[in-house]
Amino acid sequence: MMSGLIHHIEFNVSNLSHSIHFWGWFLEKLGYEPFQEWTEGKSYRLGDTYIVFVQTREKYLNHPYHRCGTGLNHLAFHADSRQEVDEITNELIKRRVKILYMDKHPFAGGDDYYAVYFEDPDRMKIELVAPPLK
Repeated sequence: MMSGLIHHIEFNVSNLSHSIHFWGWFLEKLGYEPFQEWTEGKSYRLGDTYIVFVQTREKYLNHPYHRCGTGLNHLAFHADSRQEVDEITNELIKRRVKILYMDKHPFAGGDDYYAVYFEDPDRMKIELVAPPLK
């Protein structure tokens, strides 16, 4: 059944090459593959879902995004395990990506919610969540 599943998500980004550098490794680590590429954009696909990044047109670049303002707050992805969350966290640290709520990491969402929260180059919050322990 496909009804209700996400078809695709599209982001306008302030710097396409920075966003592709940031998102590409992460999405590929989660199993996404490069899908489409053109001068102003690139997409990655996993199954029937794809994520698109498009260079923001110049006239809109002076309208910065912030997750606490109007618009999309964050994206949350499933991880296969706590180990995957830890591996991604270590890679984020090596890449000098801002990790949010580090003082409570990896339980910033609660004692039974194992996740890493971080920001992309445009300050979009991203979450990678491990499955609950059984």
